[in-house]
Amino acid sequence: MYFEQFYLGCLAHASYMAGSEGIAAVVDPQRDVEVYLEAACQNGMRIEHVIETHLHADFVSGHRELAARTGAKIYVGARAGAQFPHVAVSQGDEIAFGQCRLRFLETPGHTVESICVLVTDLDRSPEPVAVLTGDTLFIGDVGRPDLSPEHTPQQLAGLLYDSLHRKLLSLPDHVRVYPAHGAGSLCGRQMSNERSSTIGEQRVANYALQPASRDEFVHLLTDALPERPAYFAQDAEINRAGAAALDELPPLLEQSPDMLLRLQQSGAIVLDTRSETEFGAGHIPGSVNIPLSGQFASWAGALLGLESELLLVAEDPDRAAESRMRLARVGIERVAGYLAGGMQAWERANQPLEQLPHITVQDLDRLRHEESDLQIADVRRTAEWEEGHIEGALLLPLNRIATEMRQLDQDRPIAVHCKGGYRSAIAASLLRRAGFRHVVNVTGGFDAWRAAGLPVAQVALA
Repeated sequence: MYFEQFYLGCLAHASYMAGSEGIAAVVDPQRDVEVYLEAACQNGMRIEHVIETHLHADFVSGHRELAARTGAKIYVGARAGAQFPHVAVSQGDEIAFGQCRLRFLETPGHTVESICVLVTDLDRSPEPVAVLTGDTLFIGDVGRPDLSPEHTPQQLAGLLYDSLHRKLLSLPDHVRVYPAHGAGSLCGRQMSNERSSTIGEQRVANYALQPASRDEFVHLLTDALPERPAYFAQDAEINRAGAAALDELPPLLEQSPDMLLRLQQSGAIVLDTRSETEFGAGHIPGSVNIPLSGQFASWAGALLGLESELLLVAEDPDRAAESRMRLARVGIERVAGYLAGGMQAWERANQPLEQLPHITVQDLDRLRHEESDLQIADVRRTAEWEEGHIEGALLLPLNRIATEMRQLDQDRPIAVHCKGGYRSAIAASLLRRAGFRHVVNVTGGFDAWRAAGLPVAQVALA
């Protein structure tokens, strides 16, 4: 039996293809589906089955386009309320092709319609060898239980406890676990960088699977839940209906500096996808910097939403096209174009230019002693802050920066840092866009601060 994991780093998303005797099934496909069509062609298979473990909230799935291009059937949990042609599956339903058997387990908790897929390879054993767990069970974590408009997080967490203990943890220890996400995803809190594991390993190492009562588990999962990005609910609804094919999106237009400026003045947001150092050296006033190198699309969705009209700035047309593709993966489709010729064209047109200074952690340490009015903005998550922070810094998590920036004084200098420099670059650009003029970004972030042996404050225990 053929089996392959496809990992999309920018969304920390894993999808899968299983095949046997010329037939294949794809599980949890990303929006741009060419990768599966190419893999099927290379391995002499045709895709006849497309499976969704649930209605994903953090990205837009390509299930509808993949089915349209291959003639495959789409399978989703019976409680999904899917609005496209599909097969509604329940506990124990099975798909069989060649030596491959895919059996469905209903595992509500992350969402009410969540399913897991037991994989049996008859060439190896008559018993399941793997389970595709979607967002029910991750490596080192479990799915967040707050994605249902009809159920409270406590209700979903109780369902998740039952799904884990009555179904997944009843599987033999040797069964391999393949989740839909890894470290960096917003669908959990403590996901590992590992991309697969076993039931036995997770039984021992996963904090959420340690012996606990149902009530204790519910409290563990729902206490201090990280804020849910607003676009999650929109993505789930897009996936319930089925997204349009990518080739149905309007073309990515070139925009001259003059036209881009006019569109910006009409309300479009200029999204600069270059690195933080390039952005700092010179950028369009009022633009937002979300570098393409990191969790670009997730942060764009969380901070800019799906409805904003965007204008892209990139190093070249290929990077602009890549930016547009990644945005579409989370449902951001209102891209009015990109700056033709990049920042060189902008400067040749004598358009206004701003800079965002970068400083080292040594500079920051000196400034915090020399400038009594310096404000230090730490844009990491609360859990990161509690593990250690710079004395006197203000906690302004990036996902809440729009409201938390009210803690800052616009007339005083601000040094922004995160863990490594990526999130602080985004935050610094948002502060500048909001009218904070005296902003600097700290290169290397708290990792560099700690590595330099500079003093670290701890949260006082109650």
